[in-house]
Amino acid sequence: MKIAIWQAQSSYCDYDANLVRLSHALKQAKAQQAELLITPEMFMSGYVLRHHLPALADSFPLTALQALAREQQMAMVITGPLAENGNIYNAAWLISDQGDVLAVYRKTHLFGELDKQQFTAGDEPVCIAHYKGLNIAMLICYDVEFPETVRAAARAGAHLIAVATAQMKPFTFVNQHLIATRAWENQLYVAYVNQIGSEQHLEYVGLSLVAAPDGSVISQASEAEEQLLCAEIDPLQVVRAQRDNPYLKDLRTDIF
Repeated sequence: MKIAIWQAQSSYCDYDANLVRLSHALKQAKAQQAELLITPEMFMSGYVLRHHLPALADSFPLTALQALAREQQMAMVITGPLAENGNIYNAAWLISDQGDVLAVYRKTHLFGELDKQQFTAGDEPVCIAHYKGLNIAMLICYDVEFPETVRAAARAGAHLIAVATAQMKPFTFVNQHLIATRAWENQLYVAYVNQIGSEQHLEYVGLSLVAAPDGSVISQASEAEEQLLCAEIDPLQVVRAQRDNPYLKDLRTDIF
């Protein structure tokens, strides 16, 4: 499957503007024969929301996003605030090209007071959906910096980890070193899709990428430009890599 990663800056607190921009990105991805578009963390709303958060969570335009997926016949990993049972989560939805919600992931590892003052942590360690021959797991930003999260998804059969992120300065080393390492140590694909620009006190570092099961970077964005890049995801490469480099097979789960 060909996927598209969309490095972009969210239009702050503006669902209508972000829906229009998303529609254009889906068309661009489809023109390049991609079947799945992955967006950055909290793309639909912006990230540092504070007093805007409750209203934005209550009005998240999921129905409009489902309609957009059907209209464009494109699957997407889309992100924003989720209001549920009195809590608000930093969430990602996997929506099929028919507009069906295949999975919803709630960020499990909250980063500092920025996250902890706004969101409730999710408690589902692995979130995987099967789509067109691909097992897709979702993580959000800080989650991928814990090796246990990616290892759990790999052991559950993931071929691709879709990571929506809002990575900021001074943590560029995550993009430059850690993501490819996560792909290598689990022999799977990791798509890491970042915001750009600045939002209040945050300065995002861009550098979105797709890393392959051998640890190579097969798609790489710049630090500051909005870019839509594509990469081929081959589940057979995951099978071969996990056969040839048997970390998962040799892991001593009996002593951990």
